[in-house]
Amino acid sequence: MKKIKITKKTTISEALKINDRSSEILFEAGLGCVGCSMTIFETIEDGCLGHGMSKKEIDELIKKLN
Repeated sequence: MKKIKITKKTTISEALKINDRSSEILFEAGLGCVGCSMTIFETIEDGCLGHGMSKKEIDELIKKLN
């Protein structure tokens, strides 16, 4: 079975389905987006940028999520 890779364009909702630890990792990064109704529309990158994260921080978060 092929593992689905999480990218910055993956929605938060999709990431939660792909990786069981996603909610924990996102909370540790300061993102409380997990409980937001926009998770089905908002990408990880959108959420991170909305919380003031840099491109480098986003890239590091994506590595952790994978």
